[in-house]
Amino acid sequence: MALVTGGSRGIGAAVAIRLTTAGADVVLTYQHSADQAENVVTEIKAAGRRGLAVQADSGDTTAVVAAVERAVAEFGRLDVLVNNAGAWHYGSFDETSLAEFDRLMAVNVRGPFVAAQVAARHMSGGGRIINIGSCAAERAAVPGLALYATSKAALDGLSRTLGRELGPRGITVNTVHPGPIDTELNPADGPAGDTNRQFVALGRYGQAVDVAATVAHLAGEGGRYITGAGLAVDGGFAA
Repeated sequence: MALVTGGSRGIGAAVAIRLTTAGADVVLTYQHSADQAENVVTEIKAAGRRGLAVQADSGDTTAVVAAVERAVAEFGRLDVLVNNAGAWHYGSFDETSLAEFDRLMAVNVRGPFVAAQVAARHMSGGGRIINIGSCAAERAAVPGLALYATSKAALDGLSRTLGRELGPRGITVNTVHPGPIDTELNPADGPAGDTNRQFVALGRYGQAVDVAATVAHLAGEGGRYITGAGLAVDGGFAA
């Protein structure tokens, strides 16, 4: 059974559906997009698997804990946690407020930390924790990403250290770093499209299914000897 945070749209939805096709029952969380979340659940059930959508703000520690515990209570086990839910920030370092700092770190770092902490208690040997990072953690291509890049670099550090700490228990922990991916929040034809493409070796945006494929690999048999790693799915953005 897999839990995907922020699974109602974009990369999270693609991950939830891909894990379903690999044979997993999936619980997904969402913050606001209830209708979109239920649409994903409908696809999961149409594929013959069990699905459940749970409202949870990943910046709220109580909600994160409750979502993990509910997933276990509903399905009786937890094999895979995908920490996909995240917040975005773009703006001048000089003008970034502490409130913005606290909110972004709560969603992008504290939420995954807490989710992993609770999930690991329910995982036996073979458990998988996969964090969705960002190419911004590897390469500062443009100004204005100080806060966002810091949060994703912290998430990568968490994965590496947890890979070491949870390894003796047979639990792997890795980060997948997407590059520019064509989603609702970052459309390929949006205002940042041309700027982003100039940094990508392949010269184009990726698709959410590209990221989902790597997550599925890490969650499956192919990922059993990979831990503490950061895998780029960025079209060569950080090359």
